[in-house]
Amino acid sequence: MAENYVVRAGQSDVGLRSASTAHEALRDYLRGIGCRDEEIVRMGEDAAAWRGAIYRAVPATSEQLSHGLH
Repeated sequence: MAENYVVRAGQSDVGLRSASTAHEALRDYLRGIGCRDEEIVRMGEDAAAWRGAIYRAVPATSEQLSHGLH
């Protein structure tokens, strides 16, 4: 079952993805911005690093879904 996740880089919300896990949402987002699988450094179930930046995926709230990302 897919859930909606907000992808964050630092304090900024950078993406919104629907996926079955937080890691899947991160992988999908990072691939979408040009990252190859071998460049992704997994840092747990909900975090990954790419080129020095750390990305996290957290479940989206209904408010985030209705307003989109800013």
